[in-house]
Amino acid sequence: MMAGTRLAALLRKELTQFLRDRTMLLLVLYLHTVEVVMCTVALSFDVSNLPTVLADFDRSAESRLLTERFRSSGYFNIEHATVRDGEVARLLDGGEALAAIVIPPEFSRRLATGAPVAVQLLLDGANANTASVAQGYARRIVQNYAMERSQVLTAAPPPIDYRPRVWYNSELRYSYFMVLSMIALAGMLVGVIVSAASIVREKESGTIEQMMVTPIRPAEMIAAKMLPTLLVGLVALLPSLLIAAWFGVPMRGSLILFFLFSAVFLLSSMGIGILIATFTETLQQALLTSFFALFPVLFLSGTLVPVESMPLGVQYLAQLSPLTHYMDALLGIFLKGVGLEVLWPQAAALAGIGAVLLGGSIVRFRKHMA
Repeated sequence: MMAGTRLAALLRKELTQFLRDRTMLLLVLYLHTVEVVMCTVALSFDVSNLPTVLADFDRSAESRLLTERFRSSGYFNIEHATVRDGEVARLLDGGEALAAIVIPPEFSRRLATGAPVAVQLLLDGANANTASVAQGYARRIVQNYAMERSQVLTAAPPPIDYRPRVWYNSELRYSYFMVLSMIALAGMLVGVIVSAASIVREKESGTIEQMMVTPIRPAEMIAAKMLPTLLVGLVALLPSLLIAAWFGVPMRGSLILFFLFSAVFLLSSMGIGILIATFTETLQQALLTSFFALFPVLFLSGTLVPVESMPLGVQYLAQLSPLTHYMDALLGIFLKGVGLEVLWPQAAALAGIGAVLLGGSIVRFRKHMA
């Protein structure tokens, strides 16, 4: 009974203190709203309206038709037109154009006779990702054009009926993935930074020494520190869900399962924050150490690039991050509509990682209070 009374008193004290901290509440709300919107709008690996220069040395109806295919695709924005090689090089060197389409002379005549003809695409490879994506777009545009012209000349159907079908995200909107990534990152930041700051502030104010002489146990104190962050973190997911709906992200799975996964993920993140707090003495140290720990976790968890594209050793390292498994769960719940019968490995991994982190933080905290 005494243990329950102590814990209830601690919970009331921590919850009241947390709700009075308007700066922390605004930070949590900012991470789950403004940052989610800002990063989703600004960060995208899609390529659109790429500044392009056109060098059409043929100037025929066929070359104009191909040019129109590039222009209407939305991927290439033809801002310059020239018939001088030196001008193409100048625009690419100066960064005024990131791509150049060069249509050779006798383009239309060779098409009419069925002879092969090459169309040159020059790309600024300073940003390798942009150049690679633009190369894929251009290849598809030219292939579709060539297939259509072949049918016109031979009046025969294409030899292969190519019908791609994309599951889960049929419109291939990168914003779907980005919104879910930012929601996951916001939860990670809230769990780590807020929990670390709440304990370190007790150290700086000297109240933690007063608690050492009370019957409060380390596990009780940690539980009291975690509950306000957990509650506020789960409530902050509500505006994030509204933002996801605003971006058109489908919610095909269970909303309850989403909150359950989020709760376990927040507990794992708070385990990291509490562990950091046991190694630091000031708020500045805690924040710097939090970011030192967060950046590798964020970049190696599949939120920006697929884990499968990383080196094998890094892939194994990424499996130790709760963010990796939470991100898989979000994609499964929102886009695929799968349930726990499919996502149980992610649930088990999150629970196991959380248990290890919280257990380690309690052991460290007990030694600190001893």
